[in-house]
Formats: sequence, C-alpha cells, structure tokens
Amino acid sequence: MTGIELIELLNRSFRRWHLTGDMENGVIAALDLEGRLFTIINGQVVNRVLPSAIEKRSNKNAYQNPGGDALWPAPEGTTLGYEYPTGNWRVPPSVTGAVWEVILSEEDKTVLGAEIDLINNQQTGLPCEFERHVKIETDQHVFRQNVTELIRYVGKKTINNGEFMLAPWSLCQFDSGERGRVVIPVSDEENVWDLYNSSKQQRFIEDGRLIVNTETDQRFQLGLSEKVDWIEYLPGEKFRVKRSVLNVASKHQYIDISDISPDKTPSAKGVKLSVYCDPSGFMEIEGCGRCPDTLTPGIEMSVDILTEYIVTDY
Repeated sequence: MTGIELIELLNRSFRRWHLTGDMENGVIAALDLEGRLFTIINGQVVNRVLPSAIEKRSNKNAYQNPGGDALWPAPEGTTLGYEYPTGNWRVPPSVTGAVWEVILSEEDKTVLGAEIDLINNQQTGLPCEFERHVKIETDQHVFRQNVTELIRYVGKKTINNGEFMLAPWSLCQFDSGERGRVVIPVSDEENVWDLYNSSKQQRFIEDGRLIVNTETDQRFQLGLSEKVDWIEYLPGEKFRVKRSVLNVASKHQYIDISDISPDKTPSAKGVKLSVYCDPSGFMEIEGCGRCPDTLTPGIEMSVDILTEYIVTDY
C-alpha cells in the first residue's frame, strides 16, 4: 500500500490523520486509530495495514487491529495488567476510543497527546495522559524514527507498590511471510525467554546470534532482558528494520508484560524488548519502558525508542 492509498482509506473511513515528513519518506499518525504510526519509505507503507480494521470500529464484540506502531500500557495480563478488568481479554475502550490531538507540528517532528484513563485487573483506576514525541531523519538509505513514548499519571492519589504496574509499551507491526526472520544479538538464551508456550522450534543460533523464524502455526512471544541492545526484523523484502530502546529512567524497573491470566502475579523477569509472532500472518517488534515503585501525581514514565528502516533494494 502506498502512503497516498492509506490516506485515501483513512479519509473514506472518517479517520483523522497527521503527516510528519512527506509522502515519499515520512510517518502518518492515525489520530483516530489509537494514535498509531504508519511509516512510509520510498512512497510505500512498510508497516502492516489491515484495511477492514480501519473501516470498522472496535466494540465489546470485536477488537479491530489496524496494524502500524502503537503505544499501549503494560502489563497486559497478570493481576496488575489492563486487558482483563472485566474478566475477559479486551483492549480498554479508553485506548481504542482515545481522542489523539496534535500538540506540536514541525517538518520533522510531531508531538501527539491523548487522555486515557486506565483500570487495572484489580479494579484500580489510573487517570493518565499519553504522549508520543515523533522525530524523523533520513540519511541516504536509512530512515530513522525516534519516538519518546510517555505516560503521565494525573490522578490526585498516590498509588503504592503492589497496587499497580505501569510502563509505556511500543508495539510495531509487520506482515510476516515464510522468509521473515528476527535477529537478536545473543549467542545463548540466558537473556531470552518464552512468555507463553515454548518456541524452541522457531529459533536457532547462527554466527553468534539468535535467529527467529516469524512464520508460525501458533502464537509465541519472546521476552528479552535489559542486557539485549537491539532486535532486527528481516522480512525478506526491500528493507530491514532495527529497533533499540535508548534512554529510560534507570531508577525504575522493567516489568513482566505478558498476556497471562489476571489471577497470576507478575514474574520478576522484566522485559526491555520483545518479539511477538501470530499465526494470522503478522509479527511485532516491541520496546518497553520501566515502572516506578510508586505513582505520585504528575509522575512520568517514558522511554526513547529508535526504529531504523534500512533500505536494501537500491
């Protein structure tokens, strides 16, 4: 899909959008689609795009996953996550229906913001503001997208350790074909683990790096520790994409983001980067921020995530 075709689709679906950069190399922010970002390289949208999910609306009967690059609150499951306050998995309506606005707009920089109130799986309510600070740079055959993901707690009450977990979580989606591979710079699996069932059959060590096959018959997700510097996705096409977590408040802790039962307590294993693969034909390279011990009014949780799109067909 071209960038122009995506904008036409957004217009037909009555979705607001904002462009950073240009239609050759830029980022389309879909303001009425959870503030998701869709990156354009050489006129083509390189992220996953699901037109039917853009045309429809999420409700209690079905969640519409349009693709792109989203900012979500972590964790997903466990007693302190945000997807099971009703008992069943769902993306909170405050996320799917958030009103994202453009706070700042420059040629190569955009700041987006939305008010999103969260309710965790223990029924604790957290009034929040979400922001995405997007900055782009084109350097020969590399398109750099630096996004500061921010969640600001704006409640008037202090929330203590054990009553909450909260961290910014960036999920960047792509189509995953039979040639899709993820490269992780580790030669053993000490700092890599499965968040769900075993994915041993999907990965192997080659030339001192862990290689993950993204085409799969069952969903799997890998958690990566703070010792892992980056992950890189090779879709087998005209580009590759490398994702790194940069600045993050060191006094805070990485947390368990996994989508597991809301009856289970979070693991002590904190996730900095993650790879998710789905049998429906898409995958995600994910980056996470850290969580403070206490939520005090006005506290901010932020993480700088660098996504580099390297063009290989030139």
